[in-house]
Amino acid sequence: MTVGGFTSRRMATGLIIGAAAIAVVTALIAGLKQFVDPLGLTALYLFAILPVAIGWGFWVAGIVVVASFLTFAFFFVPPLHSVRIADSETAAALVISLVAAYVVSELARRAHARAGEARMRAQDAERAQQELRRLADEQAALRRVATLVAQAVPTAEVFGAVTREVGLRCDADLARMERFEPDRTVTAVAAWSRSGDGELAIGRRFALEGASIAGQVLEAGRPARVDTFEGATGPIASEARALGIRSSVGCPITVGGRTWGVIAASRKGEASFPPNIESGIADFTELVAAAVSNAESQAELRASRARVVATADETRRQIERNLHDGAQQRLVSLALQLRAAQAAAPPELGEFDAELDRVAAGLADLVEDLREFARGIHPAILAQGGLGPALRALARHSPVPAQVDVRTEGRLPEPLEVGAYYVVSEALTNAAKHAIASAITVEVRSVDGALLVSVRDDGVGGADVGHGSGLVGLRDRVEALGGRISVESPPGAGTSVRAELPLADAGLWSP
Repeated sequence: MTVGGFTSRRMATGLIIGAAAIAVVTALIAGLKQFVDPLGLTALYLFAILPVAIGWGFWVAGIVVVASFLTFAFFFVPPLHSVRIADSETAAALVISLVAAYVVSELARRAHARAGEARMRAQDAERAQQELRRLADEQAALRRVATLVAQAVPTAEVFGAVTREVGLRCDADLARMERFEPDRTVTAVAAWSRSGDGELAIGRRFALEGASIAGQVLEAGRPARVDTFEGATGPIASEARALGIRSSVGCPITVGGRTWGVIAASRKGEASFPPNIESGIADFTELVAAAVSNAESQAELRASRARVVATADETRRQIERNLHDGAQQRLVSLALQLRAAQAAAPPELGEFDAELDRVAAGLADLVEDLREFARGIHPAILAQGGLGPALRALARHSPVPAQVDVRTEGRLPEPLEVGAYYVVSEALTNAAKHAIASAITVEVRSVDGALLVSVRDDGVGGADVGHGSGLVGLRDRVEALGGRISVESPPGAGTSVRAELPLADAGLWSP
């Protein structure tokens, strides 16, 4: 029951305290009445009244006031043992005590109200600070991921960073990112665990059967929740139960209008995820979508450049075959016919014989020049013997002495051999033209899934990859293969050209 804003229990507590205080004050007055007029001691009852007024308000304090003066009248006002307040002075003291109780209780009420308002403001301020901290943390996390996306780091690194941030922002125990496959399965591409124990699988493909965030997202294309995996079927639900997961929440990752994948956060405890937490996840999925779009655009660009380079190589190869099988063979045949005619000429035509000899020698030189020209367009020895013999042939024809060291196992994919050949060829040509070098070292290594090509000379240095179509063309060719090329050429310290060509991507653009 509530009376005047107080519960019965609280009111009873105030009355008990008031009664105890009345008893103490009454005993004190009884001890002092032989020295002081008892009526003058009625003010002592304020020590019982005012604390009650402060702690329990006017209604309880009013009861204590009346009880105080009735007690005073019973023990100290003639006729004794009567509860009548007969004299005006006692009645005036009663009224004054009631007024004092009201004023004090009102002041206390206002003080309590102000204190309550202050507490509420403090709580509001604390909540606002917590919200600001949460927003600041979330923005910092978004900036970290956005920086990775802007730097075009490998998508695997972006996936791992986003999965971790989503897990932390959702106060989850586990989180995972999954990519949808054409056969309506999902592949786990990144995972995070708060404890580091019992992590969700990565690289595993799951069928979308039974209860799962991925299945709901693929069907509806919007955020989804699973409140419990208890009794649920399917491989994802089985994994969740094995790891002790109770609930999950996730959002779709949309790339180019299609549902590319899903990212989900999971908890092992009883507490479920708060409402609207999906909106925080959605901010990160947009960054994932940007990273995937960037990666796909770069892959498409690289594939396009690779096709252009492959087409150019095939054209060069066709020109080389046409020169070898056509013009070169015809010139050789003409030279043989000329030699036959020279042999059949009468001896007395000495001057004519000498002229024929000069024409035959010119034809021989032209055939050799044509062979060199064809070799520069596309070296037949590269297709026939592989990279090592082709590079050693280049070194033999280099005006600057070149030492070649090729250490690879077997034949490499043709695009890779062609790319490495032209890196060495262009570097040797530049060294002969500009470096004023006395020696060149060519090294080719197959290391950790990549082909490393290095060409160093001891010339004057000062080369700039940004100038000259040769080095720019090399950079385009190497990047089309998914590789990198660097040129270090400090003045006076020679030039070093280094290319790194990934073996894994070399077969993607074979003509």
